[in-house]
Amino acid sequence: MGAAVRRSLYRPLAEDDGRVAYWVHHVRLGVLLTEVAALAAVGYALFTPTPGRMHPVLLAAAALAILGSPLVLLLPLPAMMRDARGPVLFYAWSGATTVLVVVGTRMDGGADSALIVLLFLTLGFMSAAFQPAGVVAMGSVMVVSYLVVDVLPQPSTAGLFVAVVMAAFTMLCAMASANQWEAYDRLTLLLRTHETLAATDPLTGCLNRRAFLDRLHAAIGGAAEESTVVCLVDLDGFKAVNDRDGHAAGDAVLRSVTTALAAAVRETDTVARLGGDEFAVLAAVPEPGDATRLAERIREGIARVGRSVGVTASVGLTVVRAGDDDHEVLLRADQAMYRAKAAGGNRIGGPPSAVRFDGASVDHSV
Repeated sequence: MGAAVRRSLYRPLAEDDGRVAYWVHHVRLGVLLTEVAALAAVGYALFTPTPGRMHPVLLAAAALAILGSPLVLLLPLPAMMRDARGPVLFYAWSGATTVLVVVGTRMDGGADSALIVLLFLTLGFMSAAFQPAGVVAMGSVMVVSYLVVDVLPQPSTAGLFVAVVMAAFTMLCAMASANQWEAYDRLTLLLRTHETLAATDPLTGCLNRRAFLDRLHAAIGGAAEESTVVCLVDLDGFKAVNDRDGHAAGDAVLRSVTTALAAAVRETDTVARLGGDEFAVLAAVPEPGDATRLAERIREGIARVGRSVGVTASVGLTVVRAGDDDHEVLLRADQAMYRAKAAGGNRIGGPPSAVRFDGASVDHSV
């Protein structure tokens, strides 16, 4: 319950740079709007024949808004928009504005003052940043503050009318907030779904070539800190399955191979289908012997799931080195894979010197 309330009131405003830029721009517009509204209040206090004319408290409140609002721009806004500090900023801003406006309205005659319209402006602007629950909470604070400070000391029909309209405006802003956040959540889900589909092989559900190259590029950048290998996997005998049993049977084999690869690696490793019957694995190898053990698990796993249809795998193994080019890594793995295939398949290929390991050709000098 508490977590749900916190999320409804303090949900981070942004998760990506584009959204952060939007909210930082929103804050800058808020500062500008505060400056304009405060200057208008100064003009009102100087030239309008009301109880607040030339009132020092009213002028001091306007001056505080003019001088204080630009200080918001000194805060670490981009970082704040990514966590609960963003909503807190807007709540504090709304609260401070409410205090200034309610006090200024009191100095200007209470319920008869026109200055209360500034609260409508504040609520309308700030509601863009609040969750619906936050809009209702902040609007309620404004209505109650206005009633207690400005209306109840000298009750009037006009003051009660303004309070009712402010409450109705709060509900309208809450509805607008709900629609805005729902649209944002749907757009975010759509974009994430699109990104997932763009990076996923539709037949097997593993990553596709494009996503694999992105991860390989990142691994090359970190190769100096972490030892990483690429296993390029090409299926032996797969064409015969398609020719003999049809493409549906071939698709079933590819899905089974994907399952075997996922079982052979850790969750943090990458399995991708590069195209056709060619797969690739990108994996960190903390210990020197982990590379060949990984390649052997891959070979054995595919031989096991492909035994009934005569499918095995030729595995090309290469180490990712700092300064490599993406295509250089794949070329080395491809050449190692073809050496394994040329030697009869169902084995692991690396640089030319090879030894036997449980019936597979394994190179420990990869």
